[in-house]
Amino acid sequence: MLVLFDLDGTLTDPYCGISAGIIHVCVTLGRPVPSAMVLRSMIGPPFQETFTEVLGLAPDDVAAAIDVYRSVYETGGLYDATVYDGIHVTLDSLRGAGHTLALATSKPTESATRVLEHFALRSSFDFVGGAARDGSRHHKADVIAHVLDWHRSQSRSHDAVVMIGDRRYDIDGARAHGMRAIGAGWGYADEGELDAAGAEVILGHPSELAAHL
Repeated sequence: MLVLFDLDGTLTDPYCGISAGIIHVCVTLGRPVPSAMVLRSMIGPPFQETFTEVLGLAPDDVAAAIDVYRSVYETGGLYDATVYDGIHVTLDSLRGAGHTLALATSKPTESATRVLEHFALRSSFDFVGGAARDGSRHHKADVIAHVLDWHRSQSRSHDAVVMIGDRRYDIDGARAHGMRAIGAGWGYADEGELDAAGAEVILGHPSELAAHL
């Protein structure tokens, strides 16, 4: 089986680093600083969407705002996170069972790779699929398509493909490709979000994943 994982809110809890970067954007641009609840809601979806929908930035200003964010986040903020309990054991178990693991994240590929390497997770994944730095690939469905293209290029065949993620964007992206989608209930979804998106099941802890698959 090909098993795709989201990163933020699924493998790691990135609240401290991401929220600090968003606050830096708001202070730099003279925008109101969001509440902690709003900051939490911004973990998962691409900033191309949330910087306009949540922060109220004009679409033409988003690219510059993302650069401001990266000036803080990519100089250390991306390491201000923690790996969820049970993730390392779960990944080892899945690989031991013969599954192929790939990352599918809206974080730029380079940043995602740095996070995986820092937290000793990179060796668990056969492929790191992330967003394009220029914003041309940022929707989760597009990232998943990128991962599936890689998989086909390897001439690999699996009976099933499944996406694991903590937000509706992960579920929506998987369903756009006719894939199974499992909700990571330990992440950042609002109550009822994953059910409404159509997750086949919502797990409460990473340790439940291997048995479910």
